[in-house]
Amino acid sequence: MRYGIEDVINGIRALAEGLGDVTIMEVCGTHTHSIRRFGIPSILPSNIKLVSGPGCPVCVTAQEDIAAALDIADQEDVIFTCFGDMMRVPCGNASLYSLYESGRDIRLVTSPLDALEIAKANPGRQVVYFAIGFETTAPHTAALIEAANNQKVENISILNTHKTMPQALQALLSGQKKINALLCPGHVASVIGANAFRFVPEKLNLPAAVSGFEAYEILAAVLKIIELCRYNRVDCVNMYPGVVTADGNRRAVELMYRFMEPADAVWRGLGIIKKSGLKLRREYARFDALARFEITHRKPEEPKGCICARILRGDKTPDECARFGKDCTPDTPFGPCMVSSEGSCAAYYQYRD
Repeated sequence: MRYGIEDVINGIRALAEGLGDVTIMEVCGTHTHSIRRFGIPSILPSNIKLVSGPGCPVCVTAQEDIAAALDIADQEDVIFTCFGDMMRVPCGNASLYSLYESGRDIRLVTSPLDALEIAKANPGRQVVYFAIGFETTAPHTAALIEAANNQKVENISILNTHKTMPQALQALLSGQKKINALLCPGHVASVIGANAFRFVPEKLNLPAAVSGFEAYEILAAVLKIIELCRYNRVDCVNMYPGVVTADGNRRAVELMYRFMEPADAVWRGLGIIKKSGLKLRREYARFDALARFEITHRKPEEPKGCICARILRGDKTPDECARFGKDCTPDTPFGPCMVSSEGSCAAYYQYRD
């Protein structure tokens, strides 16, 4: 029997009564935007709070990685390709967009394989693909490497900043007490499987639910989490079974690890997390842009006054930032959380009314 959305809301309110404060972290930028778009916080009981975490791939890309992208994109005879969200991420006084305005050849792509076609059409130039994202997008980058290797296209390389979600969550949530439960990312889980989040109850001792992205799906997952909290049960429940299986997309995972392997990675706001990144395997290292180009390896400071790092850790919400909606807006972003379509600040701003 499928209950109506009013039944789910009433169920949350009934189970939450007298429960005490429960803070649930959603670990997906799409969840954050859906939660704000549907006005879900406004209908939850006052003791149930939703906070965003490190689920926006643009936002967690470290400043030094952005600096490396700028160094490469600013070189002669380079065609730099990336997703649109990366264009306006500030790094000091520059961004990929400012380089584009100055005349550098920076092109937007909607798929890594678009970069391969650009490389084939421009054999006399170096083409670089800025690879970002979690396990959802990493298999697509692996497919690019596979195609470039098979087709012997040697004028393409990858600036690889891919990251893996479970390791970051373990690092962020181990030993803490401010987050009481986890809303697990449906997109990542569709690739690595619901079982990949078994560590949440087993190692972090927190209840969790894998959720879809519509209002009903999110509220149903919140209801399950509140039920687990109410009866002191610790489990990870797959509330998105139409898309997410226990083991995920094994072919995609196999492709990803055929061309990449775990490596330490720097996350904005979280620092270096062991084995939370993906680097190219040795036999494909010739496609690594960091080995192909000379870069300065700068480590620019975070913008002063920007609390994006604290938002990614769940310590603050965007509306607690003094710059939010004032000198930091989508038109004049001060940090990546306001730039990306999956950023918390952008979601809070877009749906602030």
